[in-house]
Amino acid sequence: MNTHKLVFIGAAGVGKTTAIRAVSDDRPVDAGALLIPALGNISVVLDVGELTLDDGDVLHLYGIAGDENFDALRPLLGEGVMGLVILIDSTRPDSLATLERHLTWSAELIGAVPAIVALNRQDAAAATSPEDHVRHLAQCGLDLPVVAIDPRERDDVLYLINMIVAMVARGNMV
Repeated sequence: MNTHKLVFIGAAGVGKTTAIRAVSDDRPVDAGALLIPALGNISVVLDVGELTLDDGDVLHLYGIAGDENFDALRPLLGEGVMGLVILIDSTRPDSLATLERHLTWSAELIGAVPAIVALNRQDAAAATSPEDHVRHLAQCGLDLPVVAIDPRERDDVLYLINMIVAMVARGNMV
C-alpha cells in the first residue's frame, strides 16, 4: 500500500471542506478555524481527509486557502504532493483574479505535479465561463484542465481525483 497527497486550494467558502468531506472515508479533521465575519461563516484553515483508492493505496486530502495568509503551510503541503486542485467559485466577480492569485501562490507545485482548475457554481447565471478561465490560463502561459464541478457531489470530486491519478500515470505536467 502506498500513500499519496492531493491538495485542494481555494478561497474561503469555495467548497474545499465540502469536497473533502464528500469523498473521505471518515469524517475529515478541521485543523483550526478562523472566523470570517464578512462571509458570516467559519473558514477552516486546513482540512485533512483520507480516501482509500480502488488499488488499496491511500490518498491524503488537504484543503487550504491558497493565499499569502497561509504561506507558512505551503512547504508542508508541497512535499510529496501528487496533484493539485485549484477550486474557484466562478460566480464571484473576481474569479479570474482569484485564479491568478492561487496560481502565483502554488507556482512551485504547478509544473511539478498535475494540476486542475475546478469551477464551482457553474449553474448560476453570473458564472464566469470555463472558456474565460482557459483563456486566462493561456495568458499566464498555462494549459491546465478546467472542469465544472459541484463539491457536494461525491462523483464530481472522484472525477477530479481520477483525472489527477490518470495524469500522474501518463506523466502529464504543465
